[in-house]
Amino acid sequence: MKAATATRPRTKRSRRSAKGGPNPVDIYVGARLRLRRTLLGISQDKLGQALGLTFQQVQKYERGANRIGSSRLYQLGLILHVPVSYFFDEMPVDVAMGQRVPGAPGFGDQSQQPYGDDSLNRRETLELARAYYRITDPKVRKQLFELTKSLSRPVRQRKRR
Repeated sequence: MKAATATRPRTKRSRRSAKGGPNPVDIYVGARLRLRRTLLGISQDKLGQALGLTFQQVQKYERGANRIGSSRLYQLGLILHVPVSYFFDEMPVDVAMGQRVPGAPGFGDQSQQPYGDDSLNRRETLELARAYYRITDPKVRKQLFELTKSLSRPVRQRKRR
């Protein structure tokens, strides 16, 4: 005699948001992928070659148009020298809950930007970070860091010193 097992009705998780665009988590993960790739100066083509994919597939991952599976995330983490958790770090709660953020671009938007502050995604920021880490002398790098911090303070604070 077989034991009775209770079955729960399955709820289907959608790959798309309620409005038909990509799932916000997929968009966020793709934005983190793009951020790390560009920070390391790796082209979509080079990343695609490392993954055995075309650059178009990398583009789809970065836009959130295609979901990135767990084994692929692991592979990306190895290639980009980050833990898998990096792709989910600092994810806003509304995105984690699968809610589309008002004004956030969707699947067909050409100018898609990641959620949150865009300053880390600007080419200028990435070039500055790369140049900073090319400075081999730790003392010079620290001096530049301190100079940059002092210049970023409001003028009132700089005059007090």
